[in-house]
Amino acid sequence: MLNIQHLSKSYGQKVILDDLSLSIATGQIYGLLGPNGAGKTTTINILCNLLRADSGAVQVNGQPISEKTKYWIGVAPQETLVYRSLTCAENLGFFASLYGLRGKEKARRVQTCLEAVGLADRATSLAETLSGGMQRRLSLAIALVHQPKLLILDEPTTGLDVEARYELWNLIRQLKNQGITILLTTHLLDEAERLCDRIGILKQGRLLAEGTLAELRQRISAKEVVTVQTTDETAAIARAVELGFAHRYYGGDLAFWLPQSLELKEIVALFENIPLNSLARQPVRLEHIYLEVTKPINA
Repeated sequence: MLNIQHLSKSYGQKVILDDLSLSIATGQIYGLLGPNGAGKTTTINILCNLLRADSGAVQVNGQPISEKTKYWIGVAPQETLVYRSLTCAENLGFFASLYGLRGKEKARRVQTCLEAVGLADRATSLAETLSGGMQRRLSLAIALVHQPKLLILDEPTTGLDVEARYELWNLIRQLKNQGITILLTTHLLDEAERLCDRIGILKQGRLLAEGTLAELRQRISAKEVVTVQTTDETAAIARAVELGFAHRYYGGDLAFWLPQSLELKEIVALFENIPLNSLARQPVRLEHIYLEVTKPINA
């Protein structure tokens, strides 16, 4: 559905995208991750034909980016795309008109999209009266009103509470089940972990790693990560070195990479005579992969 080949973009001496290539198959959810300034927004603007790349090629549904492909792409931006003084139905009707929908077809699409995002009972409610989660759903309905082939979700759950986030996740899964291809950008790694079929990690305009979560886990030489609290970190790290365990700090917490899964009592035995206040095991998560891939080379 989406094919990006050797995309580059610079502003003067500042490189924004550096030979970016990726592809998304029809019906997939692809998570594009990266710190602020990585090039995610620039990529989206190029896909939407709002910005011209310096070099490279982009195809949507087998066609080069053009005015025509705009109608195949729906975008729900990070900033909620609604007119607060219009009702839900009026918001959708306005954007449907921009895509050339008229009469009964326009009315049908407005109703269908309201139902799809669970806002049919709020059709006559002003957008300003909706909760943050409902406004996000309305923004998503707007992105879907013209039946796009590719849906771009830019930080779709930023600022939402847990309940609203889960509701939106379920909605995104439903859209995937309908065969819609989705490009999702997010800073919430658990969101990408739960929703995405494939994940790309972008930094300074370069795609450093991509693949399924299982494929990305191969980049870390660990079967599980063990976080410990100890009054003698120096001794704990020295023991880990003897055992051949790499160590990292995650949010200030000391963690060890275990090359194989061990029982809790086995791990405790390995650190005998070292004071352990607590010990927690967890599988290799996307956050571990992301931090490893994006860390400075000399770190």
